[in-house]
Amino acid sequence: MLIKRREFLKISSLATASLLMPNFLKALTVDEALEPNQKILIVLQFTGGNDGLNTIIPVRNDIYFKERNSIAIKNSLSLNDETGINPALSYFKELHDNGELSVMNNVGYPDPDKSHFRSMDIWHSASKSDEYLETGWLGRFLDEECYRCEHPTQALEVDDMLSLALKGGQNKAFAFKDPKRLYQTSQEKYFKSLYDHHHEDDTVSYLYQTLGSTINNAGYIFEKSKARKTEQAYPNSQLGKDFKTVASLIKSDINTRVYYISVGSFDTHVNQNERQQKLFGDINEAVQSFVTDMKSNGLFEDILLMTFSEFGRRVAQNASNGTDHGTANQMFFISGGLKKKGLLNPLPDLADLNEGDLMYSEDFRKVYATILKNWLKADASKVLGWKNGIYDFI
Repeated sequence: MLIKRREFLKISSLATASLLMPNFLKALTVDEALEPNQKILIVLQFTGGNDGLNTIIPVRNDIYFKERNSIAIKNSLSLNDETGINPALSYFKELHDNGELSVMNNVGYPDPDKSHFRSMDIWHSASKSDEYLETGWLGRFLDEECYRCEHPTQALEVDDMLSLALKGGQNKAFAFKDPKRLYQTSQEKYFKSLYDHHHEDDTVSYLYQTLGSTINNAGYIFEKSKARKTEQAYPNSQLGKDFKTVASLIKSDINTRVYYISVGSFDTHVNQNERQQKLFGDINEAVQSFVTDMKSNGLFEDILLMTFSEFGRRVAQNASNGTDHGTANQMFFISGGLKKKGLLNPLPDLADLNEGDLMYSEDFRKVYATILKNWLKADASKVLGWKNGIYDFI
C-alpha cells in the first residue's frame, strides 16, 4: 500500500505523540486509581525567558528604577516592605497572602547559557552547562518509578510534542493537546484501516504499530478526561483550556502524578510591558480557575504547581523598551501543602553583576532534588546525581 508524503507526515505526527503508548496504557489500565493523598506535580513552563525583575519587583532598589527608567513597574502589589509583584498577577498576590505561594529568587546555574534552546535543554535535562544529556529530569524520574513500582506512575504533557524534560532512557511521558481531538483523529476511517496492512520497512511498520496503539486506546484517555465534569469556569485562553484538561484528568481515576504545561513566548526584546502583561493576565486567570477547582474538590493540599523559565533578562532595559537575554530568575510554587510560604530567600543583588547580568545564588537542580525527594518521594541522587542537599519549603 503506497501513501503520499502528506499522509505519512500526518500519521507520523499522531504516532510520535504516542511512541511509548504501551507503557502509558499499562499504567492507565490498572484497576485502582491514585492512592489517597498521592502528591501531584504540575510544571508550568514560561517559555522564552520571562523577565523576573518585572515579575517580583525590588520596590526600594534605586538601581532597578535607574536601569529601567521607562519599563520599571511602579504600581506593583506589595508582598512586603521591600518587594512587590506585577499587578497583572493579582491572584498570585492573594495566594501569597493566604500562605499558598512560595517564591525562590535568583535561581540559575554555573556558567549560564543565553541561548533559548541550549538553556532550555539544561533546565529540561538538569545537566551541567557543558554537559549534553538525551534524557530529562522527569523522564529519569519515570525510569526510576517504573523500575521499582509494580504499577509505574506516569506523566502527561498538554502539548503536541513531548519536551525533553519528560523523556527517559526507558520510559517517556505521553503528549497530547486535546483528548477529544486525539480520539476523533484515531477514529477516522482512513487511519483505522492503515495499520492492518503489512509493511516490510521497519520504520514505517513501527509507526503503524504505534498508530494502532493510539487507535485502540485513545477512547480510554478521552473517557477519563471527561469522567468528572467540572463546575468551575475556565478562561477561553489556550492556557485556560490546558488547565481545564489537567483538572479533569486529576479528578478522574487516571494514574498520573506529573503534568506539564507551557505558556509564552516571553522573549520580550521590544515593548516588554505590554507583552508581559498580556501573558501574566492569561496565567493569572487560568491559575485562579485551576486552584479554585482543586480547592472545591479537596485536592489542593496534594497539588504542587511549579513555574520556571529558561533564563531571566538583563538588569538594564534596551533601546526598544524591552530586555535582552539574561541569567538568573525566580520560581513560583503554589500549593495548599507548603511548609514555608512567601519569599524563601533574598532578592537578587543588583549591585553585584557579571557584565550586566545577575549572579545566581540558588541552583535549579537543588530545587528539582527537593521536589523529587519531598514531594514525589523519589531518590533524587539516582534521578539527578544530586547530593548537595535540598530545601525545606515542601
